[in-house]
Amino acid sequence: MSHSNGSILNFSPILHERSAEYYWKGTGGLSIKTFRGGRALYQAGHGHFAVGEDRYLLLNQGQEYSITIESEKPVESFCVFFPEGMVQEVRRSSMLTVEELLVEPFYPVLREIDFVVKTYETSPELSQVMRQMRMDSLHKVQESTRVEEQLQALAYGLLLEHQQVKREIAKLHSIKSSTRQELYRRVHVGYEYLCAYFNQSISISEAAEAACLSTNHFLRSFKQLFGFTPHQLLKEKRLQEAGKLLQRTELPVTEICLEVGFQSLGSFSSLFTQRFGVSPSVYRGKCKR
Repeated sequence: MSHSNGSILNFSPILHERSAEYYWKGTGGLSIKTFRGGRALYQAGHGHFAVGEDRYLLLNQGQEYSITIESEKPVESFCVFFPEGMVQEVRRSSMLTVEELLVEPFYPVLREIDFVVKTYETSPELSQVMRQMRMDSLHKVQESTRVEEQLQALAYGLLLEHQQVKREIAKLHSIKSSTRQELYRRVHVGYEYLCAYFNQSISISEAAEAACLSTNHFLRSFKQLFGFTPHQLLKEKRLQEAGKLLQRTELPVTEICLEVGFQSLGSFSSLFTQRFGVSPSVYRGKCKR
């Protein structure tokens, strides 16, 4: 498994494998991590990140991290690594005028972009490119020019996401820009911690500690940034996961209730009915038709 970085001509930018049990620790390049049929748990810096089917994890160049996969069935990983300098060059080309690019077509690239390390919802544009790259990989299509075009498209998509993050950071209450950025990063560490361990007995204080924030500061900033509370996040994550298990497995409702982190079957059934409009058993029956 290669985690090196460099020219697209001398390293493979795609890692596509299946594994039920896997562990790796080290330093990697700027990369997008995606998974199907299960999830992987990453630790990077102080953060814990669970990466499943609906989101991707973005790691920076030179980031130290570990990945753990522990699953009853193989999990498909599809990760894309960017050659050093590519995203900066795409950024430079998008910032300069045509005249400037004609005068200085090969001007040194801008400094390294410090992306916020977190999981991101996959945009339609990124999803389309990633889906095509995955299909190419499955069918052993290995055309360097095609891959380079795809990487360029992904790089531009990441820059658009980076701009959106900047707009979200600007909403936080702070005079200094650097303070807003640091608070944004820390709150997201807490958010990711809650998402990673949503099915366990977890407290808001634990998430706040992971974020290196006081509990009250974490709560206030969390609500300001996301528009909902940590408790509401946990409840929604647990109910969504319960819905998936009801659709995809034959596990008893009581077992699903405990599996996703609820401790009371009555409370789970009531909350599920409020959320989806039908009881868990009726929901399962509709999904099986």
